[in-house]
Amino acid sequence: MKQILTFAACLMTFVIFSQNEKIDELTVQLAYQNADSTKVDRSLALINELYQIKEYDKALLFVNKTSTLAKELNYTKGLAETNYFRAVIYTERNDYFNAIDNYNKSRELYLQIKDTISVAKVSNNIGLLEIKRGNYTVGLQNSLSAISIFEKQNLKIELCAAYHNLAEAYYKTNQIDKAIEFNFKALEVSKQIKDKDGIKMSTKNIAELYSLLKEHRKAIEYYEKALDILNPKTDQDLRGEILPKLGSEYLRFKEYDKASEYLVEGLKYNRKQNNKEGLLRALNAVGNLNLQNKKVKLAEKQLNEAYAIAQKIDNKTELLENYKLHIALDSTRGYFENAFFWQNKFYSLKDSLSKINQPVFPTDVDPLDLTTEEKPAKENPELNTKNEINQPEINTSWSDNSVLIYGLIAALALSLAFLVYTLSKTKSHKEELEKQKNKLEQEQIRTEAILEQTHHLEEVNQVKDKLFSIVSHDLKDSISSIKAFLDLLKEDSISKEEFYELIPELSENANNANSLLYNLLNWSKSQLQNLEPKPELFNIQDVFHTKIALVEQKVEDKRIVLIDESQSGFVYADRSMVEIVVQNLITNAVKFSRTGDVITISNQEVNGKTLICIEDTGVGIAKENIDKLFASHKNFTTAGTKNEKGTGLGLTIAKDLVELNNGKIWVESTQNVGSKFFVELPKTNN
Repeated sequence: MKQILTFAACLMTFVIFSQNEKIDELTVQLAYQNADSTKVDRSLALINELYQIKEYDKALLFVNKTSTLAKELNYTKGLAETNYFRAVIYTERNDYFNAIDNYNKSRELYLQIKDTISVAKVSNNIGLLEIKRGNYTVGLQNSLSAISIFEKQNLKIELCAAYHNLAEAYYKTNQIDKAIEFNFKALEVSKQIKDKDGIKMSTKNIAELYSLLKEHRKAIEYYEKALDILNPKTDQDLRGEILPKLGSEYLRFKEYDKASEYLVEGLKYNRKQNNKEGLLRALNAVGNLNLQNKKVKLAEKQLNEAYAIAQKIDNKTELLENYKLHIALDSTRGYFENAFFWQNKFYSLKDSLSKINQPVFPTDVDPLDLTTEEKPAKENPELNTKNEINQPEINTSWSDNSVLIYGLIAALALSLAFLVYTLSKTKSHKEELEKQKNKLEQEQIRTEAILEQTHHLEEVNQVKDKLFSIVSHDLKDSISSIKAFLDLLKEDSISKEEFYELIPELSENANNANSLLYNLLNWSKSQLQNLEPKPELFNIQDVFHTKIALVEQKVEDKRIVLIDESQSGFVYADRSMVEIVVQNLITNAVKFSRTGDVITISNQEVNGKTLICIEDTGVGIAKENIDKLFASHKNFTTAGTKNEKGTGLGLTIAKDLVELNNGKIWVESTQNVGSKFFVELPKTNN
């Protein structure tokens, strides 16, 4: 009676402070209700209301009181429910051990009363908790078992949560296709139950996953769908997250107007909301946009601000992106030492992130059996019978052979002592060997790291040496020739007629210097920043037409016949990289063609890929020189048919760029007959 009065007093005290009408009503009803199972059920309803408004301390107080009453009444369902509410409250407090303990107790009690749906509900929560902790096997078992029951019972709210659990688990284990599949399932159920928050979250998740799969048009589609359903008042953080991501997707397709619209809005929005994560993402993306649009100073300002924020909030993913953009920025400006600085930071962070082992998601896990309790193993009656039968024989042996028994015991004791001594020595020796082995392994790791760093520095020095070698050899010749011509002009040492005669040569030298610098920039960028292609689907015929226009004057001067047999055909690759390759091949064909020679440009589909061919009837290539054309360690070059000079870098760059885009490049040539350069590139995104 005293306990009941105390319980009622607590309830009445709580009524005074309660602000919720439903809570008030339940509290009043409880205060005047008899201590029976109905009172437990009503108290559980009150606990649920408190849990919903996040009054966890008060909810836990009532959980303990209700649990005591349920025990006194021997009310199993009440005990199961109180354990469940304890578990969900401990989950909110990130108290894993107490949460799991109470979930398991709750499930055992639900199994006793054969409440399958409640068992599934508990298993689903255990699955979510275990998946968040990285215990994927246990989490998957629980989630799968819950899903099968929810689907049979058509429990859509619970089913939606279970789908989200699995989608998250697959995402964290880098199984993107499966993550998309379960996000779509969750989205469909969210629509059926009109769960707006679930619809928004699933739509955003699908967009992000498509982006990871590099299906960027689909990513754009779902990001825009997510934006359309956001509430501008309540979904500010989500809007600030989506805007920069959507702008970045448009930037991949070089749709600068659309990209600028979303990125600038995202930048302003996140700055206004003081959302550091969103602001960092927006600054990196806007900096990339301005860098592509050659607004170098503005890009530098934005990337520096992003760098400071990334360090402050320790966002390693965006910091890695910032390093990459800084490499591109300083390479564009010609600040190669700075670019090397950012490159070292980029690879150091990339290596450290890659060392975080992705957990392996189990694929052969069976769902738990949620229909029966786990029962202790039964004792073996045959074993008991045998022991009982044999017992008298043992007693008899003991009385008749006591001396023999004592001897055996002594021998056994000596054997055990020797065995313990041997094992201890073996263990000690083994531990010592293990320590020495670990020490050697650590030394080896350090040595390998030093050697790797040394190798990297040697490569960097080789890059610098190569740069200086090319500049001193090729660029000096062209500029010296131009300077000599200008000196003659300055000193009035040539006549007007001679001036006009030298103009073509001066133009040719200027073109050589320009070509050298162009190739040098692209080559140095590829060496410095490990160029990352941004593939898109485009018509290769458009590229041909653009590049043919650039050589029309030279073709006319050399009276070459240029035949355009190209046809409309698509390539899935980085367009700017392919343009560099095509320009190099067409320029080389013109360079090594004589008056009256023919250049043919064509493309066709072969084995599901696009095959490009640049053919000329020029001077061809000697057999011993073919292998030198694409060698990265050699600057192989020969003069053109009108003594045009080259850098020896064009085909090396072309090979690197083609291979970056999952393609192949090769040549077939016969000296004094002509050459055929082939480039094979993907036709679609496989």
